[in-house]
Order: sequence, then C-alpha cells, then structure tokens
Amino acid sequence: MARLAGKVAIISGAAQGMGAATARLFAAEGAKVVLGDVLVDKGEAVAAEIGENALFVKLDVRDEGDWAKIVAKATERFGKLDILVNNAAITHFGAAEDLRKEDAERVLGINVIGTMMGVKHAVPALKANGSGVIVNISSVDGMRGCNGLVAYTASKWAVRGMSKSYAYEYGPFGIRVVSIHPGGVNTEMGNPGGESVADVNNRSFRRVPLQRIGEPEEIARTTLFVCSDDASYITGAEIAVDGGWTAGHYEPALPGAPAHLQG
Repeated sequence: MARLAGKVAIISGAAQGMGAATARLFAAEGAKVVLGDVLVDKGEAVAAEIGENALFVKLDVRDEGDWAKIVAKATERFGKLDILVNNAAITHFGAAEDLRKEDAERVLGINVIGTMMGVKHAVPALKANGSGVIVNISSVDGMRGCNGLVAYTASKWAVRGMSKSYAYEYGPFGIRVVSIHPGGVNTEMGNPGGESVADVNNRSFRRVPLQRIGEPEEIARTTLFVCSDDASYITGAEIAVDGGWTAGHYEPALPGAPAHLQG
C-alpha cells in the first residue's frame, strides 16, 4: 500500500543527497513531489527521473519570493499541500576564532532563516488543507556540541528548538512538526571526499555503535514514516537517525570484558 497516496510534498535541497532520496521515496509511495533547490540542472534531472508526479522549482531558501513561488506552483499543479520537508542546509568547518561574519550569516541564513521562511509560506496552504506535516532536518549536532562546527551546531540547535515551538503553535490546526537528526550520512556533505564506504567506516565510524555511515535512503525512510498516517500522534519530537551516535561516548571496555566489547 502506498503510504503517501494522494499527498503533495515540497522538499527543499532536493537536487541531491538526502533530499533527492526523499523525493524518490515519497513518489514511490504515492506522493506528488515538488523539488526545490538552487542546483537547477541536478534538480530538474531528479524530477525528470521521477516523472509526471514530480515538479522542480528553483528555490533559494533565503528568498521569500522563491518560497512564495514554490508553494504557489505546488498548489496550482497538484491542488493542495500536505507536507513540507525543510532539508536544505550547508555546513562550515573551522576554528571559532577564525569564523568570518559572512560565513556565519550564510550558514544561519540557509539553515535557520531558510527553515523559518519555508514554514511561514507553507503553513497557510497546510491550514487550508486542514492538516499537514512539517519535517525539519536538523543533525546530531543539534543535540550536542561539535568541535570546529560552531556555526553549523548553532543552526541545528535552532532548528531543533523552533520545531518544538512550531509544534505548539500549529498543533491546534492539525499540523504536526518533527525534527529529524541524521548522523554521518554518505552524501556530498557527509562524505565530501567521496571515499569508499569501507574507508569512511574505518576512519570515522568505529566510535558509532553500528560502526558505519548512514545512507541517504535511511534518513528518507524515517522522514516517510513521520509524514505517514502511522505517525499520526507524533509531534514536537526529535528523532535521531544516527547509528547510535548520540547514545553516548565510546570508551574501551575494561580488561576481561567479552571480545565484542573490546573495540
């Protein structure tokens, strides 16, 4: 059974990575999908691959005009809006004392203001529909601190917090809001060097309980669940999809512990 049959979804940052995986999965589960991104060629290619149930619209999430346009096109083409997935994000790595104001503003503009503007422009259509779901993609770094990622971490804590506020504000209108917190994911952001999965796992993921990087489809499947009727009583929640990364800090086992605990 198609879990999103008859639903219409807008997905930002949908030209590649988790956004593209989410768009493909939603369409396979019966949804009409509107893909937004600044990467026009890639976004149009994903929409063409999905077929007639997909539409690409150029979207800079910092631009209110772009948000107004994508919501209008979604409702004109498919008649309504049921789901918003705020997925678009960037990162910035470096020492805190080297952080330039313009870099901080770019990270916060896309990750925080972009999410706010998406909600602002989607909510009237969701209210008109009488129900809806908003999924804001945060990060494990929205649940902890991370060395060298102060601007990104600040942005993802903000996404986590605003999601809870939105859940309160829009729950009375039948709109559910959830933040999803991926760990390391095998995308251009999570694996910028394009290393093999085996090399990435050996280098960076031995400390994660499942001892591997995640795949974009695994995040997409969680987003699908949240947006489906199976999650009808879930709102204001934060869901970590991180292979157990946020469960705690890995420590070597004590001498005499079973072999599988020796690391």
